[in-house]
Amino acid sequence: MKKILLSLLLGVIAIVSVVAAYGYYVIDDNSQSASSKTVLSPSEQVLKGEYLVRAGNCMGCHTARGEAAFAGGRVLQTEFGNFISPNITPDQKTGIGEWTADDFWQALHNGKGRGGRLLYPAFPYTNYTRVTRADSDAMFAYLKSIPQVVRSNQAHELRSPYDKRALLTFWRALYFRPGVYQDDSKQSADWNRGAYLVNGLGHCSACHSSRNALGANGGTTDLSGGELALTSWYAPSLTHSKEMNLTQWQAPQLFALLKTGVTDHTAVSGPMAEVVALSLQHVSDADLTAMVTYLQAIPPAKAVDADMLDKAMAAPPPCKDAMEAIMRQGGALYKTHCMDCHGSGGEGLKSIYPALKANQSLQAHIIANPVRLILSGGFAPVTKGNPRPYSMPPFGQTLSDSEVALVLSYIRNAWGNQADVVTSAEVNRYRTAPLD
Repeated sequence: MKKILLSLLLGVIAIVSVVAAYGYYVIDDNSQSASSKTVLSPSEQVLKGEYLVRAGNCMGCHTARGEAAFAGGRVLQTEFGNFISPNITPDQKTGIGEWTADDFWQALHNGKGRGGRLLYPAFPYTNYTRVTRADSDAMFAYLKSIPQVVRSNQAHELRSPYDKRALLTFWRALYFRPGVYQDDSKQSADWNRGAYLVNGLGHCSACHSSRNALGANGGTTDLSGGELALTSWYAPSLTHSKEMNLTQWQAPQLFALLKTGVTDHTAVSGPMAEVVALSLQHVSDADLTAMVTYLQAIPPAKAVDADMLDKAMAAPPPCKDAMEAIMRQGGALYKTHCMDCHGSGGEGLKSIYPALKANQSLQAHIIANPVRLILSGGFAPVTKGNPRPYSMPPFGQTLSDSEVALVLSYIRNAWGNQADVVTSAEVNRYRTAPLD
């Protein structure tokens, strides 16, 4: 019996060792490990790198608010603990001053820091692995050209066992496969460029997808929507018929939303406003057009099962008398606090105040964003195309949980809108959630 148990134990140890080795060594892809044979001059490469770093929104994560650009210190709150971004300025002691282009490529492409240290996938190398070596080298050239900032890196604040970096070998074996984006010969040049940007450098799936218990999603093309852990924001599905459903948008409107943060009828807010301000407004028109082309070509999500689950989990609708009371009380609150901007019929004001009538984001099953906007306000990004955006004031100090629930229930069911009513308990969940 002891021999059998020993054999089983040795077998388990052998399997674990193989998986760990696979996660660390085998899945590395060095097919483009040699530095790119660029024909650009050093200054041209730096300019190209600056553009790509903006397109990838590197500043968004690697800059603490009010601090020097790219010097790190930004805290990313997750269910596993806090990840704190590192300094990526060219300071030799605290930044990436001693890194080589090969080191930088290894980080983007294989998820390994200098010296082979495994990186946590809070750094979205699962997307960045799609980036070409030439683009990686250009980005590195730009980062080496920016001012040095002396700022020591802080250790991540993770709960056990997630603070055991060695366990990343198993995560990588399960969920990570490196590989540069390969063009699809059946698609247009615009579609391929858009796919490269959306799935790679733009890392859209890092937010717009749900994640399992280990923080993995369905891959770089998973744009099915997901809650941003501990931030009380929701990144909507870009394909589901009841959320963004980009196939139904007019291309110029989607282009305007990405470029300026506003359209005739809606505006971005929250984390997406930061993405537009720091990144997308600086992306060339040609590249934004390519992204629109790709996003609108993604087939709408077949989410019948999810819809059935939503209906099964939803609270039973109120009776007729109760619904009439909700609409009456909510309507009175709307008239007092909302009508001056959004109109008596929820029509809004073109390019200024978003329309509430026929607004899919307000009727979605997940109410995180509209509740957050009412409680904390909505602030569109400042962009060249919209230099003086109109914003929505916060009502968290003015309206109680029950009043927020009433007015939002009214908005979700007025002017032809149709959605579940909202409860005060649901509102309170978001009132007590962290704001950043």
